[in-house]
Amino acid sequence: MELRHLRYFVVLSEELHFGRAAARLHMAQPPLSQRIRDLERELGVELFHRGRGGVRLTEAGALLLEHTRPVLDGVDRAREAMRRILPGTAGTLRAGIPPDTAPEVLRTIAARFAAQAPDVLLELHEVSTDEQIAQLREGTLDVGIVRHPSDTVGLESGPVLSRRLGVVLPAEHRLAGSELVRLRDLHGVPLVVFRREMAPRLYDHILAICRDNGFLPGAIRHARNPNFTHGLVLAGMGVHFNEEHPLPAGLTWRPLDEDRLRWSSSVVWVPTRANDVIAGFAAAAEEALRAAGHSLSIVD
Repeated sequence: MELRHLRYFVVLSEELHFGRAAARLHMAQPPLSQRIRDLERELGVELFHRGRGGVRLTEAGALLLEHTRPVLDGVDRAREAMRRILPGTAGTLRAGIPPDTAPEVLRTIAARFAAQAPDVLLELHEVSTDEQIAQLREGTLDVGIVRHPSDTVGLESGPVLSRRLGVVLPAEHRLAGSELVRLRDLHGVPLVVFRREMAPRLYDHILAICRDNGFLPGAIRHARNPNFTHGLVLAGMGVHFNEEHPLPAGLTWRPLDEDRLRWSSSVVWVPTRANDVIAGFAAAAEEALRAAGHSLSIVD
């Protein structure tokens, strides 16, 4: 049983309307409905009566609400207590960062944010796009850097900055000497990519572009850690799309012929929690991405 599902349950119990509850939680209605059904299946009871007359708590739902509110209140008090003992008179900022963020981007974010908000402790968490969005909505993250396309309904976003992707190949690959690699020339080659659940819309977007260009991977292998990704490519078990950055010996990066293959990123946060500290982080992240070669982009 996840705390965020209990929070969703409490908000729906207070609103007794899926649309209003979803808006209050800064999420779309279908995912909220699914999470409530997941909770009901886990507990083996029906928590709400759903009918033309609206939504109302069942007896089981009323009992769960009685037990859940003290639990969530206790969690909130514990979090606040931990925030108060952290270094920095103004507390802490919890920020989500994509797992494959370049080291120089992290360094610049940390340096710029420290200069702008020296009394705030910056906690950087390695979190995928969809995990960030869920944690922002449940309040366990304050701000995040997400990849697009993604489901950011109800969240505020800074400017979208992007950088073209190329292909990471073994140095001895037949295309390693090409000035520009055509996607169709990779047809049948395995592709190493992040797991779909990390960023479903981006995952589907990448594979659709490959298909449009005549590149159907012979296999899809999943990796989250850059070292594991590079190891798979070195072993000849696939190629990998990424922006240009320093690589281990034995690997090379070549540009691709498809402008739509990009890392497009923006800082996101819950509008009702916006403050000067989040604005300072957004400015630091934008500066860091621009310094790493990212520029303004338009998300379809």
